[in-house]
Amino acid sequence: MDQHQLGIVIGVTAAIVVVAIMSFVLTRRHRSQKLRERFGPEYDRVVKKEGEVRRAEGVLEIRAKRREKFVIQPLSEGTRADFAERWRIVQSAFVDDPKASVSQADQLVNELMETRGYPMADFDQRAADISVDHPVVVENYRAAHDIAVRQDRGQAGTEDLRKAMVHYRSLFEELLGDRYPQRKEARA
Repeated sequence: MDQHQLGIVIGVTAAIVVVAIMSFVLTRRHRSQKLRERFGPEYDRVVKKEGEVRRAEGVLEIRAKRREKFVIQPLSEGTRADFAERWRIVQSAFVDDPKASVSQADQLVNELMETRGYPMADFDQRAADISVDHPVVVENYRAAHDIAVRQDRGQAGTEDLRKAMVHYRSLFEELLGDRYPQRKEARA
């Protein structure tokens, strides 16, 4: 092989390597963009928690694959009305007994999640499962749960309990609807 042919082989090989690298980078960017769009603020939370984008994206992809196995059920009008009425009762009892209302709100949200078809594993797994369909309000769910846990230890005041109810309400309202994924913030 003469110098000219060797130059051509090296040039073609270098071009193939450059195209492969560019293809890899563009594929990673596209993957990241799709995950960011799907998970919204949950994407950033997981990246911060995992400390590395690639690992965080792997976690989010595992969540999405796990979620694909669930059969999320729409609610009948009767079931929806029943849950809405039960929520109204829990919320109206807040003034007289905030602690009990927060506890009941947590139970009602969990019952609604189960009725919809989400598995009822430990809290962290439930939050991860919910994050696939409800990436914005899942943070409200975490905040409400945190307040409920602090309440159980006697470390939450009435204002904290009010915030928990607002957070639970945002997830409850989203779960009560049939539109997936809705991306709305809780009203404070």
